[in-house]
Amino acid sequence: MYRVVSEKRFLRLLLLRFQMGYVNFTWKSGMKKYYYNFDRLQSFNENILEPPSVSIKTTGRIPRRPKVFSIQLKCSGNRSGIASFTIGLLIESRKGKPLPGTPLRLKLRKECAERINVAVVSLMTILLFVSGICTEKCLNGGKCVQKDTCECQKGFYGLRCEFSKCIIPCLNGGRCKGVNKCICTEKCLNGGKCVQKDTCECQKGFYGLRCEFSKCIIPCLNGGRCKGVNKCRCPPGFLGDYCEIWQRPYICPKPCKQGVCSAARTCACYEGWFGRTCSQRSDSGEDKSTFYHDDEEGPPVRNKPRRRKIFV
Repeated sequence: MYRVVSEKRFLRLLLLRFQMGYVNFTWKSGMKKYYYNFDRLQSFNENILEPPSVSIKTTGRIPRRPKVFSIQLKCSGNRSGIASFTIGLLIESRKGKPLPGTPLRLKLRKECAERINVAVVSLMTILLFVSGICTEKCLNGGKCVQKDTCECQKGFYGLRCEFSKCIIPCLNGGRCKGVNKCICTEKCLNGGKCVQKDTCECQKGFYGLRCEFSKCIIPCLNGGRCKGVNKCRCPPGFLGDYCEIWQRPYICPKPCKQGVCSAARTCACYEGWFGRTCSQRSDSGEDKSTFYHDDEEGPPVRNKPRRRKIFV
């Protein structure tokens, strides 16, 4: 249960009610390895609120399977008032690259009451609830505590508890919907799924903030560009899954008699022939230039199996 302070000096920071002593979180990393570090756990008013603490180690690896941890917000009990505190969380990959949306820096406020007054306040709340009458029903599990006044459940606020609020703000323009649930403003592409804090989980073969980029496991050949999962967009004259197939023969100024026309528009002669049109037979077998290709109709191709030497 909480409310938002309206004064400018509070910058509309979230204010947690004194009844809230801790907040639970569930997280997991899946198959990827991520490491966390709570680098800031500080109270700016320690006479009212003790520094925040976590139920796990402040540094470590995020578990692969869902696990729950809590952040404790313990009032000192010495005096009543509102204390401000900050929580900092950094999440990095095993290569040291920060996860999008981190480091997370939360600055919040907590309402505390003296220990001697807590029982009195609780009793007053019960009495008000018994005698409370609200002309309009309190929503989202809220309770009517006095005339036309609703006490909202954690994660909701408003006169009738009709608005929801995320304890961890949604990032990158995301909108809060329900308790700690974010709606991403930009749709994840190529079958990606929107996960918490406006982050897309991409399908295999795609990457990027919105899964807008694709990556081919086998590189595209002959100047082709990767388009989709292991799909290549080939330049004119080539086709195949990886642009490895030559589409049509080149045309030389003069026909090649004992050879084929290469990409340079010159004749690539078969073994034992030379000349501009491959019309002269080589007796010595010595040549100045050597080309390789797979068949009699294709252009010179490098780094391919079953090559056969031909000479110019």
